Amino acid sequence: MLDERQEMNDFSGTSSSRPLPPPASSARQKSVVGSAVLSAMPGLGQVYVGYYKRGFVFLAVVAGTIALLSSGAARGGLEVLAGMFLAFFWIFNMIDASRCAQIYNLAISGASDDELRQSLQVPGAGGGTLIGWILLVLGGLLLLNTAFEIDMRWLEDVWPAGLILLGGYLIWTGRSGRS
Repeated sequence: MLDERQEMNDFSGTSSSRPLPPPASSARQKSVVGSAVLSAMPGLGQVYVGYYKRGFVFLAVVAGTIALLSSGAARGGLEVLAGMFLAFFWIFNMIDASRCAQIYNLAISGASDDELRQSLQVPGAGGGTLIGWILLVLGGLLLLNTAFEIDMRWLEDVWPAGLILLGGYLIWTGRSGRS
């Protein structure tokens, strides 16, 4: 069998040492860093990789949150929550674009189904439970504000405590997982 860098001469049957052209997949690979940088404009990195629906949804989420904040519809302390959501989502958008590029590159390189499944797994256990609790608390606060018109300005003073509790929970679960 011939080496990858050799090919058969059509007429003589002998091999030449001319290098073969690079595989087609390398020309189609997407830049991981480039997709993250493009996502400074939300959704553009996902569109670059080929995830069009996801990119446009991300753009709509950011545009909708900005419209909500600029219209003044988020009253009673909800501006802080919407602002924190916007900052988190913007950073998530950039990380997601780079992960999409990594998975895309892995797929076109001929990775096995097991490798692709493994790269799609979310690191850490219990993340779904934590996200569930966060959504329950945020949903409850939003319900108190909208259905019962309870003022949420107190959140402006105590929101750092939520970050401290979240950090403590993550440290606690990380240490208990090692034992």
